[in-house]
Amino acid sequence: MLDGVRKLGQHSIDGVWRLGVAMRLFALTLLHSGICLRRPQLVMREIFTAGVLSLIIIVVSGLFVGMVLGLQGYETLQKYGSESALGSLVALSLVRELGPVLAALLFASRAGSAITAEIGLMKATEQIAAMEMMAVDPIARVVAPRFWGALISMPLLAAMFSAMGIMGGYLVGVVLIGVDEGSFWSQMQAAVDFRQDILNGVIKSGVFGVAVTGIALFEGYDAPPTAEGVSRATTRTVVTSSLAILALDFVLTAFMFRGA
Repeated sequence: MLDGVRKLGQHSIDGVWRLGVAMRLFALTLLHSGICLRRPQLVMREIFTAGVLSLIIIVVSGLFVGMVLGLQGYETLQKYGSESALGSLVALSLVRELGPVLAALLFASRAGSAITAEIGLMKATEQIAAMEMMAVDPIARVVAPRFWGALISMPLLAAMFSAMGIMGGYLVGVVLIGVDEGSFWSQMQAAVDFRQDILNGVIKSGVFGVAVTGIALFEGYDAPPTAEGVSRATTRTVVTSSLAILALDFVLTAFMFRGA
């Protein structure tokens, strides 16, 4: 009994300590952001690494998710004689929920794990320590550019996911099944509101980007300098980021669409 209480207390203390270290790293990243933003080539390189290299999986996944939505939505709407509302169903599902959430989950799996592994390996090979010995701040040179590069990439990738999903729904609903093209686009245009749907989706993707990037940077910077430590840190990044995305999605949806 006492051993269980002791282990629970130890895990709680470790969790609070890790949270404090993560918040300190996040604050230092924001504090040193001015240095990397004055050198835009650093941020542009990270946008390429985190965003452009994730584009293929985002585009292909968005297209197939939209095609599945088109099929499932048509089967459901057909029962009520509302096939013309397929465009609004696909667009609202993607812009409000599936676009930001699924794009963030894919981003965490592809870019988040890569960020953690890269920083963990830099720590294991003592590159971080070498920077400190040469009076180069690793937060400003390594962490901050990756934070801003990934943060800028995430909303753009979510927008690409939603756009390709809508195209997939169009291909299935209009081209394959035969829904009227004018009804598809007009119903979508009438149903989607810029502030309530598109802007809230952008805000969601931005929050998810901060969460995923922050977790990936902390896990990489805190990883033990061994192959096993880097491997475990990469796994924790994907798991923790996925749970954080789903939890934040519920909280943000409750606030954003409460009065809708």
